Amino acid sequence: MAGIYIHIPWCRKVCIYCDFHFSVSMRNKEALIECMGKEIELQKNYLANETVESIYFGGGTPSVLSSAELSGLLDRIKELFDLSDNTEITLEANPDDMSVEYLKELRSLGVNRLSIGIQSFFDDDLQWMNRRHNREISIGSVKNSRQAGFDNISIDLIYGIPGMDSAKWLENLKIAFQSKPEHISAYHLTLENKTVYAHRIKKGLMQEPDEAAGLEHFEMLMDMAGEHGYLHYEISNFSLPGFISRHNTSYWLQKPYLGIGPSANSYNRKSRQWNVRNNSEYIREINKGIIPCGYEELNQNDHYNEYILTSLRTSGGTDSRKIKQDFGQVYHNHFLKESQSLLNEGKIEKQGDRIVLSRRGKFFADGIISGLFMV
Repeated sequence: MAGIYIHIPWCRKVCIYCDFHFSVSMRNKEALIECMGKEIELQKNYLANETVESIYFGGGTPSVLSSAELSGLLDRIKELFDLSDNTEITLEANPDDMSVEYLKELRSLGVNRLSIGIQSFFDDDLQWMNRRHNREISIGSVKNSRQAGFDNISIDLIYGIPGMDSAKWLENLKIAFQSKPEHISAYHLTLENKTVYAHRIKKGLMQEPDEAAGLEHFEMLMDMAGEHGYLHYEISNFSLPGFISRHNTSYWLQKPYLGIGPSANSYNRKSRQWNVRNNSEYIREINKGIIPCGYEELNQNDHYNEYILTSLRTSGGTDSRKIKQDFGQVYHNHFLKESQSLLNEGKIEKQGDRIVLSRRGKFFADGIISGLFMV
């Protein structure tokens, strides 16, 4: 089983914290969409006849595309790849794009899962982020989705925003759970280089993310999600039973995936490649029949580190037996040695032959995981 990711590189406004590849100019939109269709054909053999179980339109803002534009890309995929009978097709959408009419068109195309970029239910937070929607539109987007027939909805939230106290975050969570989405993805605000946010911090115009507040917010999120019956199946992801994101879970299970569009990544268990982050260059090269990408063959260290990175983020954790079986005694000894201090510090816990992040360890996952890598 495999997945296909399509990167839609346009947004109508610049969110101050975002470092994903996007453009607010849609000057070359028609040409780029045509080239994405060509790349799908160029890459038709990349997944080696694996059945596709998930298709994910990410970005950027995929909901800036019309249903006809999305249909053209989906039709190309269906022509060239073997899809499972119940393929999960997700579209990321901004709340202000989500009219009932547009959502019904998406349903008719086969889109069966929505990921709504709400981020906050407070207008001042949304203005700080430079988002286009407001609280009323956010709540309405979920209602419109239900009216259009969607029964698999995910919403995104951001915590750790400067000035967001615990009372405000609690109210965000209350509104979110009252909306009864099948899935919630919640992320701590991060400071990325070359973003508007980073520039404003350097100018002394904004504060850095509040890590102490973020930890408190994360604790509140875990508590409330559990109270409402959500499974905390990955650090940033919570779902009702039966509604985990099949596409994102395929990353964590190291299944192969094909990325289409500028900046998209692909992985086939043997190698990894990443498309150029430039729309004009992407169009120029694809029209020559060339996929403009970087490429690397994965060695044993890469495979081991990839397994640690993906498995330890999940509730299933990292299996030491698998490390010994798949990578050998040297890697097994390294894992046991490096994990011991983390166990002593309470950052990870042992469950039989598996190691999982502790409740507090989940908040510091990146540092914990990198500490187990084989360098």
